[in-house]
Amino acid sequence: MKAINNKVVGYKGIEVPYTVMLTEDYTKKLAIFLPGAGYTTKSPLFHFAEEIFLNANYDVLRVNYQYTDKAYDEFTMTELNEAIVHDVRLVISQVLKGRNYQDFYLVGKSLGTIAMGTEMLRPEFSDAKAVWVTPLLNQEQVLNTMVNSKNEALCFIGDKDRYYSAGAFELLKANPNLKSTLLPDINHRLDCQNDPLKSIDALKQIIAGIKEF
Repeated sequence: MKAINNKVVGYKGIEVPYTVMLTEDYTKKLAIFLPGAGYTTKSPLFHFAEEIFLNANYDVLRVNYQYTDKAYDEFTMTELNEAIVHDVRLVISQVLKGRNYQDFYLVGKSLGTIAMGTEMLRPEFSDAKAVWVTPLLNQEQVLNTMVNSKNEALCFIGDKDRYYSAGAFELLKANPNLKSTLLPDINHRLDCQNDPLKSIDALKQIIAGIKEF
């Protein structure tokens, strides 16, 4: 296993770091991780998902944007949305240069699903599989992409998630390409407030779903 750390100059000149985990054998398969603002690629969800993909001979791209840093303190939510779409596009374009990847997974959580909402429209990702975890269903681009996508996809969201909407969830369930799972008593942080074992069970359910997918 080899880790390559790099960065691009992103939105408004702020650097965006990323890491590519390379398998020992040359591969044409790539899994792309788009974490949340505070829920990083070092979190349990992405840690265990990375093990699954590396064991299946996928390279893994961790986009390590740092939107909780002071550099972004004055950003409006609109600017933050523009930043993540811009920055993720730059990083992915950089990583795809000179590599003949043909098989893709995109795994996004929370803020990362904003970028997924546009990245899934890339021609390169026409056959990519998508895993939407706690998607921001209040974002029009995110919801529209999920509802209309022809890509095979999974969705996991808790009924205590502040971005959960029963109406939006019904729209997701109507897409035959998207398998949507509602996690009882789970919030946006993938926690059950007073039951840590239930939090662990939810994480296990997501990881098992990714492995089977």
